[in-house]
Parts: sequence; structure tokens; C-alpha cells
Amino acid sequence: MKHTYTLLISLIIPLFYSTLFAQTIEGFVLDNQTNESIPGVTIRFNNEGVVSDIDGSFSIPSSTKIVAIFSYPEYETDTVELVPGIVNYIKLSSVTNETDLGPVVVAASRRKQKLEEVTVSMDVISDELIANKGITDLKQAVDQTPGAYVMDGQVSIRGGSGFSYGAGSRVLILWNETPLLTADAGDPKWNAIPIESAQQIEVIKGASSVLYGSGALNGIVSMIEKEPGVEPSLAVKIQSGIYDNPMRESLKWWTKSPMQYQGDVSFGKQYKRFGLNLGAAGFTTSGFRQGETEDRVRINGTVFWRPKQVKNLKIMLGWNAQVQKAGNFIIWQSDTFAYNPSGGADTSNAASTLTYFRGIRVSVDPSVKYIDKFNNRHQLKTRGYFVDNYNFNNPAQAAYSQVLYADYQFQRTWNESAWVLTAGASNTQNTVRSGLYGNHKSYNAAVYAQGERNWKKLNIVAGVRAEYFEQDGMRGDSDSYLGKDSIKIPVKPIFRTGIHYQVAKYTHLRVSFGQGVRYASIAERYAQTNVGGLLIFPNARLKSETGTAAEIGIKQGIKVGNWKGFIDASAFINEYQNMMEFTFGNYKPDSIPLNLFNPNAPGYVLKWLGFQAQNAERARITGFEISVAGEGEIKKVKLQTLMGYTFMNPVAVNPDSTYLLTWSNDSAGMLKYRFKHLAKADIQAEYKGFAFGVSMRLNSFMVNVDKIFEEGIFGNQILPGLKNYRNDPINQKAELAFDARVSYTYKERYKASFIVNNLTNTEIMGRPGDIQAPRLFIVQLAYRM
Repeated sequence: MKHTYTLLISLIIPLFYSTLFAQTIEGFVLDNQTNESIPGVTIRFNNEGVVSDIDGSFSIPSSTKIVAIFSYPEYETDTVELVPGIVNYIKLSSVTNETDLGPVVVAASRRKQKLEEVTVSMDVISDELIANKGITDLKQAVDQTPGAYVMDGQVSIRGGSGFSYGAGSRVLILWNETPLLTADAGDPKWNAIPIESAQQIEVIKGASSVLYGSGALNGIVSMIEKEPGVEPSLAVKIQSGIYDNPMRESLKWWTKSPMQYQGDVSFGKQYKRFGLNLGAAGFTTSGFRQGETEDRVRINGTVFWRPKQVKNLKIMLGWNAQVQKAGNFIIWQSDTFAYNPSGGADTSNAASTLTYFRGIRVSVDPSVKYIDKFNNRHQLKTRGYFVDNYNFNNPAQAAYSQVLYADYQFQRTWNESAWVLTAGASNTQNTVRSGLYGNHKSYNAAVYAQGERNWKKLNIVAGVRAEYFEQDGMRGDSDSYLGKDSIKIPVKPIFRTGIHYQVAKYTHLRVSFGQGVRYASIAERYAQTNVGGLLIFPNARLKSETGTAAEIGIKQGIKVGNWKGFIDASAFINEYQNMMEFTFGNYKPDSIPLNLFNPNAPGYVLKWLGFQAQNAERARITGFEISVAGEGEIKKVKLQTLMGYTFMNPVAVNPDSTYLLTWSNDSAGMLKYRFKHLAKADIQAEYKGFAFGVSMRLNSFMVNVDKIFEEGIFGNQILPGLKNYRNDPINQKAELAFDARVSYTYKERYKASFIVNNLTNTEIMGRPGDIQAPRLFIVQLAYRM
């Protein structure tokens, strides 16, 4: 009887499918390596033709087998027999080109390009590197990029940023080509970004405001979500870490070593007209600094849908939500007890600088993509980004902010991508409600266009953007002046241009120039608070800052066996006007006379001494960078490399005497919180499932910081012991840290890793008073399907 049922089912199922698909041949066109869908593929058969849909699908009226020719630029043309009654999966291979040096990137021109053809400096961090190093949030990944440095959550690319107390960012963070900076402080919430669902991280170095707008003054960190394939993908990772004792016994405040735990999962699958990405992550740690605990959980995903009624239309809805509770460690107790907070860890004590907060971060991303009958691409991306911070120790400093963002983009190509036009318009509305900043609104609108002309060896790109900005109904931030009569217009024009030329088979030359703009954040203009004796004053008159970035570079291809990579060398010059910086000074109202002796007097001097965001300087940063990156096999050993060295000379072009008084070393000429030398490296070798990797990070001594942190105020030390710490010859040497890892992969799916971060247990200080973590041991287990 069992065999009878089996026979019946085997007869019924083919009959069902043959009836369902009898009149059509259906299928998908996919990339042979990535399984991503390929839209716009020309399919020719019997003197007729169709084009694949936005998700690579196609449908041909036929009840019999046919032979079809599949063709698409940069893919090998293939001839395939198509069968009715089944779903035909056609996989096309990229045109084999031995001069291709690296991966395909998106962020530079908002379309797919070969890395070597991009006209600006750009590094790519793979999702594999993120997993290999046991990285727990995005800033740790960015800190591995040559030329980039993350200081207390603020990223600087080639010395373009210093330290500004968590307010404002000159580097724009993108998730799926959409900005992800908060409305109040204008900063990225690094630990809320779903790196478990990212395909890769692209880091652009230099002003990139033409295509992306305010915030991209110093560069871009862009992440693209993994594209679900027709085959299901699943990745699961869990890890546990334990901190070692620091080298100095005085730093150890614990009796039981602090721990951390992390787990994340991502899933993707494309069905016939429906696709799905899902991700989740959790993290908890007791913290290596006393009281700096953190607990967070995150869920994210995207739903893709292609309505049958409208060909070449793709509708997407993405989301990301995170809840966390964390301790915020700001100021050390002293250089001797640097892992203890000033005033102690008991937050019921008014002297404690430790604060606990709850953070909720939610983003909802509806978007639409459509390819019309002329093969023009239309794309509308929107985002609602909501951040709610509640301070348990001081509820009056709670803040709620929301960003409503929309960007429409039109893209057209001619003559198989010989000409490319990208144009669009964007709109951003920010709303902030806070006892710390007050209630504020801002509005930012822009139109932009970029043209590209591509020959066989030469590529030229040029673009322009017009920005309009107002805050609380007040205009002026985006005002510009034209002509000799100084005609004022309410928009700020921004330009970029770049040239790429393939000099020889493996040699690529590039030249670029770009402008950027950044408007003052709510926190920079309106924050008024007192943190551990640090007074922060508002400055509603703060102006927007602008900048330019120019670069010449050469990328030389290397091929050893099946290993391919490149050596990249570049020289750059970046200039910034009206650079915003929190500057120490006397910010009393002019009507109140200063009083040095009576603390109860309205004009008592200590009530008016503190930090305020100022347009403090015009800056120039010159330098050069050399990097090596590549991937492949050499005699059955898989080798992955990413390394680079950056030399920078960041100086103030027009420092006045008052501003120089805030420098701890006014003879050095260097901007505050910058380095002259940065070096990064990561190398991994894998053979028969066994892998060994090592990372290195080096930065020279930070010559210049705020003088007040070393000297104090009238004998009152903000960071006790900092001056002695920085004057110690041992601490004036270059800071060098190593990480190491070993792993074994079984059947290409199961992986066990042992990771050691800060292998030599070196004591490293980021910003003043911010001693970094001691050695950390991590055990990681992962599964990938």
C-alpha cells in the first residue's frame, strides 16, 4: 500500500506542475557567484525577445522547450534550453577579466562599480572579516580601516575630525544608501547598526556631499544589506569573552574578571514574488570599566515584494529596532585608577560622573524601485528614524528625536553604460524634544545630479548639488553669494569631479576633487549641561562648516597564483572652513561682571568657564597613504590582506592668539586630537579548514589636546594625573596593539574560533582620560548555510 501511495503522488505532482506552467516558461537570471538577481537581461528566442524583471525573473509564452540566448553587459553571453513546467534558474558568469583587482562597490556613485574604477580612495571590509575578529559593533570594524580612527565613538578619516564630546559627525553613516545619524546630536549609534545583516562595509575617504548631502564632509561609511538568493541562507554566531587583568594592578577594580556575551543570526530567502531578510542580535557585558555595563537586543529585517500586476516594480519594507540599557563612563578617577569613574560608581552620590540610561532606536524604511520600459531606474528610499534616550540619574536630560528622510533617484544609462546620469532630490526633517537641548526642528532639502562618461580606459565623473537648510524656521545656514555684487541665494551649491584612467593592464590612475558641507547639530548649538565639572554652553550663532578634498592616486594590480590584489598609493589635501570645535573659554553674558572670589555672586568666574561649540578654525590636512588589499589562493593557501599606512599633517591655517591658548602644545602647530601617523593591518591565511589571522593597529602620540584637561581650572583638576601621564616618556611613544585568532572550519559550515584582542595587553589611551580595554579572550562558534 505504501508503494501504491508513492506511485500515485509521483504521478500527480508532475501533472499538477505541467498544468500550472503548461502555457509559459518561467525562471530567474542570477549571478553565478553571489546568487543575486540580475535585472534587465536580454533574452532572445525564435526572433523574439524579453527582458528580465527587477528581481531577475522572466516569463515566456510557450508550451514546448525553446533555446534562448541570455546577454547582459559585463556578463558572458550564454545559450540555454528552457523547459516549460519547471522554474528555470539561469546563472550567468561575470566576464572574466584578469585585470579586475577587487570587489564591486556601490557607495561611490550610487551604482555598482569595480573598485579599481572608482575615482576616490575607498576601502572595503568584508562580512567575513567582521565575523573573524569577533567584532561586536560597527565602530570596531571601521577602526580596522587604513586611515580611519574612532575616538570615543567619533570617527575621523585622515585626520578630518577630532573629539567633540559625542556631538556632530563629519563622516556620514549609511545603511542601504540612507543616512543613519540622529536628529539631536548628529551622531551614529554604532551598536544599533545591524552589521550581522551587512554584505560589506565601504569606506570612502574625502568629501562626498554631492550625492549624500550634509554630514559627508570627511567621508562615508556605507553598508549594504545582503541580497536574499533563491537558495536560503542562514548564519548563526555565538561568542563569549573574558577580560584579562590589566598590566597595572591599580587599574583592576574587579574581584571576578568582567565577561561579555554575544549572539546573532541572519536569514535570507527569495521566493517567487516575495523575498525576506531577517536578523537578530543580543549582547551583554559587565564592562572592563567600573559601571560601564551594557545590555542590548536588536531585531531587523526587510520584506521584498514584486506585484504581478506591475512589471519591474519592487516594493521593500525594512526595519531595525534595538533596546539597550548601559552605563556611561565619562571621566576617570585619576591616571592611577583610570578604570574607576570620577566620584565613584555609586550613582546615588551626586559627585559620581557615571550615568545609566535606557536607549530605544527604531528605524522603518519603506522603499520602491522601478525600471521603466526605457530601462531607466527610478528609486524612492524613505526612512523614519526614532531615538529615545532616558537618563535614569537625571531624567531632565532625557531626549527624544526623530528623522524623517526621503530620497528620489533617477538613473539612466546609454550605450551599455558609456553614459550614466544619476539625478534626484532629497528631503530631511528633524524633530527634537529634550530637557537637555530644548525643543527644535530643522529642515534640509536638496536636488542633485551627477554625470559619468565611460570609455574603455577612461572614466570621467562630475556632479553638483544644491542644499537648502533651516532650523527652527531660521534661514541663513545654506546662504551663498554669487557674482561681484554678492547676490545672496538661499542654497549652497556643492561640486565634485573625478577622473579614472587605466594606464596599463594592471595600473589605474585617479584624480578627484570634491566639496562638502555640514550643518550644526542641535547638540552643538543648544546643549547646556554640567558633566563632572565640565560646563557646556550653547551657541545658537554657530555657522555651518564647509570643506574641500583633493586627491591623486594610483592603484597597481598584483597577481600571484590565484591571489589577486592591489597596492594603492595616494596624496591628498583637505581643507575646512568654519570648522566646529568645542573650545574652552569665558562665556559669560557681557552685562554680568566677573567675580573671582564670591561663589554666590551672579558673575562668579567658575560659572562662566567651560566649553562651547565655536567656528574655531580654518584647517588644512595634507598627507599621503599607501595600502595593500587582496584575496585569493597561493598554492592552496587562501590569503586575505588589508593593510595601510597614512601620514597626516593637520594644521590650523589661521589660528588666533586666543584660540592658541586652548592648546596643550601651541608650538607643535598640529590640530587637537590628531595623529601624524596611522597604520593598520589584517592578514589571514587558511589551509584545509585551519585559519590563522593577525591584526595590527598603530598610531603616533597625540601631540595636542585641550590645555584645560592637563592644567585644570584654578587648581581644580578635571582629569587628575593626565599631565603626568602624558609627560611620561613611556606614554609618548607610538601606541601599538595586536590581535590574533585561530579557527577551524568543518564541511564549510561549522566554524570554531579562538580570538585574542590586545594580544600584548598594551595600555592604550584614546581621548584624554579614556584608557582602552585590556587583553580580551573570545571563544566563538558559528554556522553558515
